Amino acid sequence: MIPPHIVDDILQASRIEEVIGEFVNLKRAGSNLKGMSPFTDEKTASFVVSPAKQIFKCFSSGRGGNVVSFLMEKEHFTYPEALRWLADKYGIQLPEDRPATPEELAAISERESLHIINEFAKEHFMGNITQSDEGKKIGMSYFVERGFRPEVIEKFQLGYCLNSGKGFSDAALAKGYKREFMEKVGLTKVKDDRYFDFFRGRVMFPIHSVSGRILGFGGRTLLADKKVAKYFNSPESIIYNKSEILYGLYFSKGDIIKYDQCFLCEGYTDVIAMYQAGIKNVVASSGTALTKDQIRLVRRYTKNITILYDGDAAGIKASFRGIDLILEEGMNVKVVLFPEGEDPDSYSKAVGTTELETYLEEHTQDFISFKADILLKNGEDDPIKRAELIREIVHSVSLIPDQITRNVYMQTIAQRFEMSEEVLANELIKLRQSAASKQRFTNTEPRRDNTLTNSSSSTQASDPYANEPNPMQEEMASTEMAKVDGFDHNEYDLMRIMVQYGALGLSHKELNEQGEEEEFETSITELICHELDVDELVFDDPLFAKMYQIITDSLNEKVLLKSSYFQRMEDQAIVKFVSEIEMNELEISHNWITKHGIYTNSEKDNLRKAVMGSIYSYKVSKVEKRINEIRKSLIREAEEMTDEVLIDLLSEQVALENVKRIIAEKLGRIVMR
Repeated sequence: MIPPHIVDDILQASRIEEVIGEFVNLKRAGSNLKGMSPFTDEKTASFVVSPAKQIFKCFSSGRGGNVVSFLMEKEHFTYPEALRWLADKYGIQLPEDRPATPEELAAISERESLHIINEFAKEHFMGNITQSDEGKKIGMSYFVERGFRPEVIEKFQLGYCLNSGKGFSDAALAKGYKREFMEKVGLTKVKDDRYFDFFRGRVMFPIHSVSGRILGFGGRTLLADKKVAKYFNSPESIIYNKSEILYGLYFSKGDIIKYDQCFLCEGYTDVIAMYQAGIKNVVASSGTALTKDQIRLVRRYTKNITILYDGDAAGIKASFRGIDLILEEGMNVKVVLFPEGEDPDSYSKAVGTTELETYLEEHTQDFISFKADILLKNGEDDPIKRAELIREIVHSVSLIPDQITRNVYMQTIAQRFEMSEEVLANELIKLRQSAASKQRFTNTEPRRDNTLTNSSSSTQASDPYANEPNPMQEEMASTEMAKVDGFDHNEYDLMRIMVQYGALGLSHKELNEQGEEEEFETSITELICHELDVDELVFDDPLFAKMYQIITDSLNEKVLLKSSYFQRMEDQAIVKFVSEIEMNELEISHNWITKHGIYTNSEKDNLRKAVMGSIYSYKVSKVEKRINEIRKSLIREAEEMTDEVLIDLLSEQVALENVKRIIAEKLGRIVMR
């Protein structure tokens, strides 16, 4: 348990723009920052960060909140995990936790258990290359022979799994970790009632999340036996999906943003060697075919990818699909082909940093030239091959979503192959029309409005008479509560006012003991709570009911809560609600006053009117709700009621109609019969 005062210190030290900037490429947009959503696939940036308010809002997914909320959503941290991550980032000392017992470890969530075991494994493998004879002689020697410097070995947290059979597994079991979880992350294998280390005798490459957590491992054998797989990788689990991970991104994301460029290579050692050579904006797909999720991961930081190909890579043609995927995502792709027999690892060690940078600059090609050079090799004069190549390149261009970019590439193709732009344009149109037809065919499900669908289904489930003809239905529908983000708008508005302005004072008049009108000063929160208590009204929404209870409990302790208090709470539903309020708050541009001399009234300028209007609207909504309940009862059950019950309901309805009229007069509304 992290003490509340430490939580306050963590949140005060944390800068949301710095934290989110590690995951999303943010650009200035007025007083806010904008970027591509890390939660959804979008073409236009709708993710907004407010440094002034220390909150974020993702308009494409609806997520929002503070810096803790972001880490919980993005990295699937628990609340304490997010706080610990922030404390570590900003150098805030946390009270020492006592070692967890095996029983306590078993109570930790499965996801967290897998992370903890991977972290222990990383430390264990790292320790082997510095503390054990076998690890020094085999593991460390391998890295040194590959030309990796000690600080780079430490930076990438490289290690070695001893070839003893079950050294790691026994060490983990001795620490109280469950073998079940060790199997799930692929560190331990079980066969015929015996267990052993899956990576035994291999050098280890930890695979990090964007925030630095260990998701899995790549293990390379040091045996020359071709029957033994060169690399073993961790199996997929609830924390590791290889199609959504890029090796090295944790270390390179800052430089990718800095240079607005990402170099993409194939393997672990390629990344480490390039990084060591000074080219730090580099990642690897780790031997897997490039996926859309990996491309979208890069797109958070830059729109520019340069693929680095081995000079003798046998699978270059097969990798063309990756180029098409990059283009399809609206990104810019270029290619560098290393000299024959070289790869990023070997070449970066053979030359100096300056020569490497020069080579990359001078040998970068656009994808058209690259494809043409590869596919037309030894077949330049074959008209059929040329036609196939041109058609394939036009197909790649057809995937680009931006029309201007497509047109520029088409001009390049026409010049390269000395062809008519009109002919190429016709082929492009055919390809795009064909793709659009396929898309329409696969999307035959009719588009539905979720709000209407959910509302309808909810009504039918709770009201068996919902579909029956009802002469009063139109009038009753007119009094149905409007919704704001799924909340009743009257409850939403009243809670919003308490959160935003609750601690502010407001003068009002009351009768004193002598029956004379006297002016009193009270807080807005106290005024609202008093008005609700007088009429014994409560919030129906569970979230608002919980917040109201917190507010009234604090009032009993003579404490008025501000929005900052709710922003620090563990309940992320409350944090999100408060963040939404602050993000949606209208900010009057300074230019209206300084440039145009125009002064506008804000809600705060007419606070009394806003508060009383919200209270009365809330009350009238409660009255209308009860009136509707009575009307429904009279429609459905009147024949079964006794005269006494019937008269009581009619009397209550008349009384409520009078209350409604009185409140409406205070609101300046006309009540329609």
